[in-house]
Amino acid sequence: MRATVKLWIPDRAGRDALGEIPPGVEVGYIPSSGEPPEGLLEVEFLVASAGDRRIRGLLPRMPGLRVIQTLSAGVDRLLALVPAGVTLCDAAGARDVAVAEWVLAAILSSQKALPHMRDLQRDHSWSWQRIPELAGSTVLILGYGSIGAAVQERLEPFGVELLRVARQARPGVHPAPELHALLGQADIVVVLLPLTPATTGLLDAHALSLLRPGALLVNAARGAIVDTPALLELLQAGRIRAALDVTDPEPLPREHPLWDAPGVLITPHLAGDTLAADRRAFELVGEQVRRYMRGEPLANVVEHGY
Repeated sequence: MRATVKLWIPDRAGRDALGEIPPGVEVGYIPSSGEPPEGLLEVEFLVASAGDRRIRGLLPRMPGLRVIQTLSAGVDRLLALVPAGVTLCDAAGARDVAVAEWVLAAILSSQKALPHMRDLQRDHSWSWQRIPELAGSTVLILGYGSIGAAVQERLEPFGVELLRVARQARPGVHPAPELHALLGQADIVVVLLPLTPATTGLLDAHALSLLRPGALLVNAARGAIVDTPALLELLQAGRIRAALDVTDPEPLPREHPLWDAPGVLITPHLAGDTLAADRRAFELVGEQVRRYMRGEPLANVVEHGY
């Protein structure tokens, strides 16, 4: 067993799911706004919201820091800031259900033209059009991990054909170098990749040009994986459609032309942010702290950027 460990966690909904805190752990709470408490600098086990710039700026001033556990699956905002000798762990698995549900909702909404129908309703316009079915579509899941498997589970009852792509090949999953050969086969492409140097700009103008006319691009990962100017050009030409929970830049400026591009549905990076997902993330935190106090290996240790 370890001596006293200072644990700091965000003061937000779901933290009661931590479970039993082992003896010897002192818990501090990071407020959602304002200056962080001075005692935070003495932290040993830090639970971070990856987007909290206040905390990121303090990392070099935490001499006793040994573990950073995120509440998110993505860690790209923290990677370059983690001090030497500090273990970084992500919350992979905690938000699979939430993101998969958003993906399914985005696909169905786009296929059934619901955003457009809402616009027509506001104009009191009864304007008939033919809409596609999801059944029989080919869906390419780009980044087939635990979230991808959750998306697959929800899509299979709709009678779709699935293509899966991941960094490395495995049974039923294509390796990343085969992506370009597969893009033209897909009616829908779901982006679930982590943001790394290898995936930044992966869906550039050339890759996007390989999509079928009318194809739907669904991005629930990171905006910088997609070349925004190239995407915008194809959207404005009516060549493809998109459903985006993430953008580049982000937040998307009010004057950005992507807001008004035809065939696009935009949500403000909320796909994984449900109370149930927060509770699962804090449950993971509790288990990680108990492992740490027992001297056991931590789960979800980040290697090679994810």
